[in-house]
Amino acid sequence: MIRLGVNIDHVATVRQARGELYPDPVQAAVFAELGGADNITCHLREDRRHIQDRDVWALKDTIKIPLNFEMACTKEMLAIAKKLKPHAVTLVPEKREERTTEGGLALKNNLKALTKATQELQDLGILVSLFIEPTVAAVELSAKIGAKAVEFHTGHFCHKIDRLTSTSEKIRLVHDSLGLASVRAHECGIQSHFGHGLHYANASWLQVVPFAEEANIGHAIIGRAIFCGLEKAVRDMRFLLNDAHLNPLPNGRLK
Repeated sequence: MIRLGVNIDHVATVRQARGELYPDPVQAAVFAELGGADNITCHLREDRRHIQDRDVWALKDTIKIPLNFEMACTKEMLAIAKKLKPHAVTLVPEKREERTTEGGLALKNNLKALTKATQELQDLGILVSLFIEPTVAAVELSAKIGAKAVEFHTGHFCHKIDRLTSTSEKIRLVHDSLGLASVRAHECGIQSHFGHGLHYANASWLQVVPFAEEANIGHAIIGRAIFCGLEKAVRDMRFLLNDAHLNPLPNGRLK
């Protein structure tokens, strides 16, 4: 089964647009949990553009499922994570000018800092995941850093697969970009997670990826929830990720 992590950042974005107390991302997390979410993801950005500090602590105190805390590898965020002690921390790159996370971590340039942060967090019992590009080289560097999981940046993959028409082209893309990286992660003893750009027309392709364990999805789910409600939007996405009848390959996963 592929676990579904629901990112509730976009609920906070709507709230912050008006400076009101609603809609409440914590309430959204509860509805996502009722819809079958396996964990809740939130990203506390340095500029606090959506999720606020109080949201993070309220989420930890309220939800019954694991909390995945996305953050930049900074002194401030590390201090917060060490006090919060969420189930998992996903270390991500962060730029003030970007709308959303645009790519994976620059692992080579930040090897020492990422290794130190990963060790300190995992010593506290926090699972550390690194947000990386889906390449074998990035997986091997993540293993060197000591991460227990990686989240593959699927934005470029999703944009490409949405434009392709033939199934054979899509199979090759999945195999080359995600399949090989996920297999290498498994060989290194690292969990394979996926996130960014996944929506209701392409998420079922994760079913064919070997050793896929988790998808973290926000924008598509919150967008669909406007029309059908959050519980149903979450339930529908879990269905796409796991129902064998929707597997794009007749023989299951790629070898």
